[in-house]
Amino acid sequence: MTHRILIVTAVAAEADSVARGLPFEGPGSGEFPLPGGFRLRRHADTLPPPGGAPRGPEARAVVDVLVGGVGPAAVAVATATALAAASRPADAPHGTHGTHGTHGTPPYDLVVSAGIAGGFQPLAPLGSVVVSDTIVAADLGARTADAYLTVEELGFGRSTHPVPARLTERISRVLQEGAQSHAVGPVLTVSTVTGTAERAAELAKRHPGAAAEAMEGFGVAEAAAAYGVPVVEIRAVSNAVGPRDRAAWRIGQAMDSLRYTFQLLSHTLFVEPAP
Repeated sequence: MTHRILIVTAVAAEADSVARGLPFEGPGSGEFPLPGGFRLRRHADTLPPPGGAPRGPEARAVVDVLVGGVGPAAVAVATATALAAASRPADAPHGTHGTHGTHGTPPYDLVVSAGIAGGFQPLAPLGSVVVSDTIVAADLGARTADAYLTVEELGFGRSTHPVPARLTERISRVLQEGAQSHAVGPVLTVSTVTGTAERAAELAKRHPGAAAEAMEGFGVAEAAAAYGVPVVEIRAVSNAVGPRDRAAWRIGQAMDSLRYTFQLLSHTLFVEPAP
């Protein structure tokens, strides 16, 4: 069985770190254009034919890495474009690369929103990794004189996407076995990153257990949900959520953690069937 995974990042530097953790390059690997000017990089892990059988190598994992843009709106468009392209039959017009079936079969087995993020202290220290158990649109709602109201409390829409517990547990187990420091908890999507201690405290109080803050996860999750594909957010922590002290940021360290995380996943979760 071939596992197909779509990994969506905001910027090229994040995609590069993810790609460096994906060592396999088999037939079908390369760069593919998508409608709208998007491009994705394909990484295929293949196994040699068993016993010298006359058939060609069998792919056991196909991982597409997409640079989706900054913010929930941009990345939702990019992710939906990739999912739509992958859903097209191979002979469909428009020059897409899609090879997946269209008879109710999801185009991917998993969508991952990945990159670097701010971590809530002390739960997610710099250089650690956060695995989402929930993806939350933290500022999608309304502010009243007394409180903040989510769209659910207002009576329309949704602001959360729960991640399947079995998926989160498997990722956490892989990282633990690889000695990658990590935390599991809600990852917040915001359109304006936090810059004050007061805002950090407000978010932490409103979302107990929140581990990280980024700008794209909810957009990726909305697109994945539209296609019925499970989604998880994986973030390497480059800075603390709160006052923006650039001298304290550790972007290089976070990128290294991101690369190592996907190196671990590429040899385990991406190629093994779910239990």
